[in-house]
Amino acid sequence: MATPLSHPQQRPPLLRQAIKIRRRRVKDLQDPLPQTAPEIQPPSHHFSPEQRALLYEDTLYTVLHRLGQPEPNHVTEASELLRYLQEAFHVEPEEHQQALQRVRELEKPTFCLKATVKQAKGILGKDVSGFSDPYCLLGIEQGVGAPGGSPGSRRRQKAVVKHTIPEEQTHRTQVVTQTLNPVWDETFILEFEDITNSSFHLDMWDLDTVESVRQKLGELTDLHGLRRIFKEARKDKGQDDFLGNVVLRLQDLRCREDQWYPLEPRTETYPDRGQCHLQFQLIHKRRATLASRSQPSYTVHLHLLQQLVSHEVTQHQAGSTSWDGSLSPQAATVLFLHATQKDLSDFHQSMAQWLAYSRLNQSLEFPSSCLLHPITSIEYQWIQGRLKAEQEEELAASFSSLLAYGLSLIQRFRSIFPLSVSDSPARLQSLLRVLVQMCKMKAFGELCPNTAPLPQLVAEALQTGTTEWFHLKQQHHQPMMQGMLEAGKALLGLVQDIVGDLHQCQRTWDKIFHNTLKIHLFPMAFRELQWLVAKRVQDHTTAVGDAVSPEMGESLFQLYISLKELCQLRPSSSERDGVMALESFHRWFQPAIPSWLQKTYSVALARVQRAVQMDELVPLGELTKHSTSAVDLSTCFAQISHTARQLDWPDPEEAFMITVKFVEDTCRLALVYCSLIKARARELSSGQKDQAQAANMLCVVVNDMEQLRLVIGKLPAQLAWEALEQRVGAVLEQGQLQNTLHAQLQSALAGLGHEIRTGVHTLAEQLEVGIAKHIQKLVGVRESVLPEDAILPLMKFLEVELCYMNTNLVQENFSALQRDLELQAASSRELIRRYFCGRIQQQAETISEELGAVTVKASYRTSEQKLRVELLSASSLLPLDSNGSSDPFVQLTLEPRHEFPELAARETQKHKKDLHPLFDETFEFLVPDEPCRKPGACLLLTVLDYDTLGADDLEGEAFLPLCEVHGLSGSEEPGEVPQTRLPLTYPAPNGDPILQLLEGRKGDREAQVFVRLRRQRAKQGIRPFISWPFLFQPLGWGPGSLGAGLQAQSLLGKGQGTLPKMRLQLPWGEGGDHY
Repeated sequence: MATPLSHPQQRPPLLRQAIKIRRRRVKDLQDPLPQTAPEIQPPSHHFSPEQRALLYEDTLYTVLHRLGQPEPNHVTEASELLRYLQEAFHVEPEEHQQALQRVRELEKPTFCLKATVKQAKGILGKDVSGFSDPYCLLGIEQGVGAPGGSPGSRRRQKAVVKHTIPEEQTHRTQVVTQTLNPVWDETFILEFEDITNSSFHLDMWDLDTVESVRQKLGELTDLHGLRRIFKEARKDKGQDDFLGNVVLRLQDLRCREDQWYPLEPRTETYPDRGQCHLQFQLIHKRRATLASRSQPSYTVHLHLLQQLVSHEVTQHQAGSTSWDGSLSPQAATVLFLHATQKDLSDFHQSMAQWLAYSRLNQSLEFPSSCLLHPITSIEYQWIQGRLKAEQEEELAASFSSLLAYGLSLIQRFRSIFPLSVSDSPARLQSLLRVLVQMCKMKAFGELCPNTAPLPQLVAEALQTGTTEWFHLKQQHHQPMMQGMLEAGKALLGLVQDIVGDLHQCQRTWDKIFHNTLKIHLFPMAFRELQWLVAKRVQDHTTAVGDAVSPEMGESLFQLYISLKELCQLRPSSSERDGVMALESFHRWFQPAIPSWLQKTYSVALARVQRAVQMDELVPLGELTKHSTSAVDLSTCFAQISHTARQLDWPDPEEAFMITVKFVEDTCRLALVYCSLIKARARELSSGQKDQAQAANMLCVVVNDMEQLRLVIGKLPAQLAWEALEQRVGAVLEQGQLQNTLHAQLQSALAGLGHEIRTGVHTLAEQLEVGIAKHIQKLVGVRESVLPEDAILPLMKFLEVELCYMNTNLVQENFSALQRDLELQAASSRELIRRYFCGRIQQQAETISEELGAVTVKASYRTSEQKLRVELLSASSLLPLDSNGSSDPFVQLTLEPRHEFPELAARETQKHKKDLHPLFDETFEFLVPDEPCRKPGACLLLTVLDYDTLGADDLEGEAFLPLCEVHGLSGSEEPGEVPQTRLPLTYPAPNGDPILQLLEGRKGDREAQVFVRLRRQRAKQGIRPFISWPFLFQPLGWGPGSLGAGLQAQSLLGKGQGTLPKMRLQLPWGEGGDHY
């Protein structure tokens, strides 16, 4: 029995009075949504045994009473679907057979064909106007579908529906006037008993109304219209014209069909009669199951969805795979059949899918992206006001529940989505996309109008979650034992975890939240965590106090490094809000600085001692001529430099002092190494009878020192002196960094140079011994031996020894050996000349006037052989008396003395208490020009401070080369004599190899007199004091806390807004031979 969908309980009328179903969409023609109580929290996806039994029965009923041809990719065999359901519902075989038997005994449902006549196109125009007034008659013919036959193969009938289907089972659409492309969109429910012998019939007719000839002539448009008038004149009045029909066997249809069907003609006159768009759905009515009778179809389908999807997810989890949202063919077939037979619209199916998936997503682990499809479907089909209040509350509750659940996952995203799992970023991004799409839905906006914006909710969840994560980490790192060291280790572990988390936020999580919600997670997390960390670090350093043990110092240093790394992650100023709690965290670690510096030096010293002790003084290779200890020492220095870079103290004043200490320690280690490596060489060579082996060790020692000098020379780059100079430029006086750090470095390099020269000199002395032996042999050679033959052994000895030295010494040291041999062979007067050549070179290279300067005018008259010297003035002399001044005068001598033996020294007048004396005195020396032009000839200006009771103090020396004097250089115009300003310098006798050679020549009186005079000059000098402003009290560094050689004394009190002047006395001796 066919029943219109709009009147399910009424008896159908006759054909002419048939109640047609008004134009409406299929999705609006369905069972009403269940009226359920609002649920704030999603229920469990598990059902009670009674609910599951009812649901299982209804699902078996669906499979057993399947209609239509299977869809592509759907399961065809019912047995396979039954086995799947047994497994999905966890039913035992016996129970399954009993349920199956009960279902088979139930009454069959009423089978119905839900047919929707959508529209037609290209139909024939039967009216005079060239159009038609089409309508359709449709119904089901039963008992004529013989197996293998086709309704289309039977003889065409003019009016199939009128002649073959009872009038009460025939339905009629509306008439659409004057068109060739009518649109109906009307739906009808057609009942049938047996699908195998039932056929669907549709006839399309043109409604013919009674009109006068005059009216028809008024509608005439062409000759075809006139022909239609004559044709209609021959037929009965009011008889409708046949336009075509569609005949289909029900057993050939799928559960759902949506196609264009050609309209079949009555005759072959017009074979192409257009097409008709039809939609079919094979549905059930009056199902016999208890679930169908007691619950709305929508609710039953929702429960079935939950049961099957939970089974699908569980199956994937058992196989250690993640469900991707794709249903198995069995599940897809069962759900499709159930929704189709229940006549659920697309909207109801999407709603059920949303509610089922959103609930299961909160209890089972499967991708959130599976929720995007139902969200899109609901949004596309949503119409305001189509749901009852109870239904709206159910949907609103699902929105609120999923939102709360999603925010809880976001709050704990660090543990829910760990980066150790490769797909965690994609899973989090999928969750955020679902929440974003859900909150954009029209349904969400109407049902949850008071919900705060999603970015605000997510930001609050992230902020709360960050704080909770911090406290969980703090509990995780809680020490098992009480104590400051254990607390420090726990705090260090906490800070390192925070640094690692911020790296993850910066590299991964921030991009995800920003791309999805325009939320910058990293600045938010950094702001929260840095305040929490700052409070705990400050409390810890306060508890440690000023007394820092070595173990505690090591712990604090690691904590300081981790905090520096944390601060280096800070966001840019545009992303950062407020003040950083860690802005000046370095001040909390000031008491630990002495411990850090001492630990760095102690570790390096122990490593140097161990490296020397293990060194066998053997070259590392043919090209590498130093030994293993030199490599280890380079590594030690690199570690010190690395520690300095790690420390990178922010305060420029304190950073300068720390750098001074690092340089001091490095230089001290260098000189300690020299002492140790020499002792090691003596230890290894003490039992050696082979002098060649001992010489080889000495070569390695010299090469190690040369390698050390190269490493020391890289300190300015390794410790970033240029950057430090820029930082302290506003704090230190100009040139103070040069006078301290560079002075330390140059002194250490001078000490190393002295050690290298000593080693080279030792090698030269050994060579001299061999040369002396060969010379002694030459004395006893007989006169009959030719000189060439007599000297041949000496030449061979020199060739062998020099080749050996060239092979075992680096090039710099071999060149130094050659120079040392040349000096050894030189006469005393030649050495004195070379000494003054070196002082003249030093004078030319001296730019600083730290010790003061003298101004002179010198000229030479060749005709008179007279040297004229005008001593004009001196300036910026050092105060050498206790009254803060000096009594300066100047001695003038021509050097070397052996070139000018007849010329006595001259002196100026003494000026009392004057640091800028104006002498304005003239001296003349009668001397030929030849000695004046020799290399090394110079005018020595010695500035002294006159002392009445003791020896005069040396202010400094200046050397004017005579070859550059006006008149000796080619010009003799007296009016053009220029002034010459010469900076004062200090003598350094102990480090000069020439003075050492001269001192060793005990039998040479002239050499001894010269050395004694230079030593006397050196004793008259004093050490310079270098001062710079610096605050020591904030660091707690008292005298000696930076090392035995670094003494700091406050010369001025602390004035408001000013820094005290500090004076640093350099600890090394003259020439750098001790430290």
